[in-house]
Amino acid sequence: MSENLIIGDGLVVVLRYTLRTDEGDVIDASTAEKPMAYLHGADNIVSGLEQALAGKTVGFSGRVKVEPEDGYGEREDLPLETVPRSAFPADAELAPGMQFMTQGPDGEHAPIWIARIDGEQVLMDAQHPLAGETLDFEVEVLAVREATANELSHGHPHGPDGHGHHH
Repeated sequence: MSENLIIGDGLVVVLRYTLRTDEGDVIDASTAEKPMAYLHGADNIVSGLEQALAGKTVGFSGRVKVEPEDGYGEREDLPLETVPRSAFPADAELAPGMQFMTQGPDGEHAPIWIARIDGEQVLMDAQHPLAGETLDFEVEVLAVREATANELSHGHPHGPDGHGHHH
């Protein structure tokens, strides 16, 4: 693993990160045992963070503010979709923020999130829960390496060490 690779397309980057809202609430974070690996240039992470990391090297640490248009998009005033609770597996524990895949009219798959649960009605939102939010990332670059041909063809890294397939 080369210590002096400069982050750019086709490289796997291993990060430690904490993501907070503009108000400072922690939304998500990697752990020391499980840093996040992504393939640069393959849309694995929000574009604003990817742009900020381009050109950096191992050891870079800092804060990156990502505006909604470079994150999960602006929040549009779209109606929520109501789905009966019975449409989900009976044993599924449902909670706001959970993501499901839905199939559109042309057979395309799209993510959809639970906005809230109202008795037997589950209100679904086609917009990411963080749409409209300014994202505040605290990041540290732990490693940068060449992606394997397999990772390049799949468009994502295979585990932090490049082994195994996970989804």
